Amino acid sequence: MVPLQNAVNLGPIGNALEDVGLTTAQASMAEGAIKFVVALAVIWVVGRLLLVPLVERALDRRDLDEHAKNPLLLLTRFGLAFLALSVAFGFAGFGNFLVSMAGIAAAGALAIGLAMQNVISNFVAGVFIYTDKPFRIGDWIEWDDGTYSGVVEDISLRVTRVRTFDNELLTVPNSALTDNVLKNPVDADKLRLKFVFGIGYDDDIQQATDIIVAEAERHPNIMDDPAPSVRLTELGSSDVGLQSRFWIADPSRADFVRIRGEYVTAVKQRFDEEGIDIPYPVRTLEGGLHLESGSGQSVVQPAE
Repeated sequence: MVPLQNAVNLGPIGNALEDVGLTTAQASMAEGAIKFVVALAVIWVVGRLLLVPLVERALDRRDLDEHAKNPLLLLTRFGLAFLALSVAFGFAGFGNFLVSMAGIAAAGALAIGLAMQNVISNFVAGVFIYTDKPFRIGDWIEWDDGTYSGVVEDISLRVTRVRTFDNELLTVPNSALTDNVLKNPVDADKLRLKFVFGIGYDDDIQQATDIIVAEAERHPNIMDDPAPSVRLTELGSSDVGLQSRFWIADPSRADFVRIRGEYVTAVKQRFDEEGIDIPYPVRTLEGGLHLESGSGQSVVQPAE
């Protein structure tokens, strides 16, 4: 019968370890561990120095923005790590070990999947954000019926980070941005704004309309095409509502607030100059007050 230690084929490293006093089994395990570490380190270092920069340059040549580059680079690193582990296990001769671990890994993956449903949901939502591109880094977005809004600072596969206009950083799960309606006012190259001016019932509607349009045409940041327009949209209890519609180019949150404020201020000043009233609600109470005194005395008592 051939001894067990002679049935094990040792390489140069194993033979050297056996020569220093290790048993054949110990030398075989140590040799496999050394091969695994060396192969893993070599593939990882070569991949980080060559493969990752190569992928990054390829993405730059395609003029991809940060929205697309970050997830792709992350997936490249994950792929590199998986490749390094696979080759290292094979080079170290741990094939049987991988087969025996397959069943355990499958059971573990199922348990982890059940425990990480929210994480997986956010990961899938992150993939959808990458493919559908409802917004990009630098866009101003609103969600949850306008409860939250801000500028996108970072998009990852699990969360999106949004800086509010109060300088607060919101870390938003990606599923919250894909499961509900999301508003991206700056997705196109122009944005339409609306504002309702209320004038008095005795004021001239055409005169007020001309002023509203003229001030829109005078503002340097309001577009001439499409042209600004005015529609009578409301007959309120105390005023007539004239809705102004105008467009701005290359919109951002700062431009939106500034331009609308300047425009409304200019219209208000022209209304004041032309004598057009912007009324406020007035409530009139009607009726009488009847006081009775059963004793025949005056209900007005002298002050003491």
